[in-house]
Amino acid sequence: MKQVMQLFAMTLIFSLPLFSQRGSDQRGGEQQRPEPQQQGREQGVGNGHVPAHGPAPARQQPHTSPQEHANVPVSRGNGRASEVSNGNQRQSFVDQPGHPNAPHVHPQNDEWVGHDNGPNDPHYHLDHPWEHGHFSGAIGPQHIWRLHGGSRDRFDIGGFFFQVAPYDYDYCNDWQWDSDDIVIYDDPDHDGWYLAYNTRLGVYVHVMYLG
Repeated sequence: MKQVMQLFAMTLIFSLPLFSQRGSDQRGGEQQRPEPQQQGREQGVGNGHVPAHGPAPARQQPHTSPQEHANVPVSRGNGRASEVSNGNQRQSFVDQPGHPNAPHVHPQNDEWVGHDNGPNDPHYHLDHPWEHGHFSGAIGPQHIWRLHGGSRDRFDIGGFFFQVAPYDYDYCNDWQWDSDDIVIYDDPDHDGWYLAYNTRLGVYVHVMYLG
């Protein structure tokens, strides 16, 4: 009787891998756990995705009236951009369900939604571009910077300070200025500005280097 039980146990042990393999075949093969970046793509923008490159130079030029030129952020004597009242209706960036109403990047193809107004966009005009010099830190996806405090008017990343363009203030209302991770990219269209991309939210804003 003991030998029969041992034989049954051995048969059961050797049959388990075969049963598991058959079960996997019926489900279409082994399912690998998605990488965090793939999970972010399924859920929408952000979620830790880092664009492999910045935006390409815009092809079209915006048509603006003299009144629009008069009601845009401008550079003051201290080299900081100042906010000026603008009653113009803002563009909507909700191009897909669940996407934010702010300039953002599609993780599927790294498309920079909203960066298409060209170099003559008056919202990002500066009388004195690069007044504080050029940012000497790492630019692009090779380095992620942690926000170390401040606000949209002046924030710190690794001892470097930036200011968000006044026209973009509403696009960073939900940023966490003491903990979010951002990536700095070159702005190919607007002299004096960089693009700060928030990896958590997938949105970006124009920023000026303050030194």
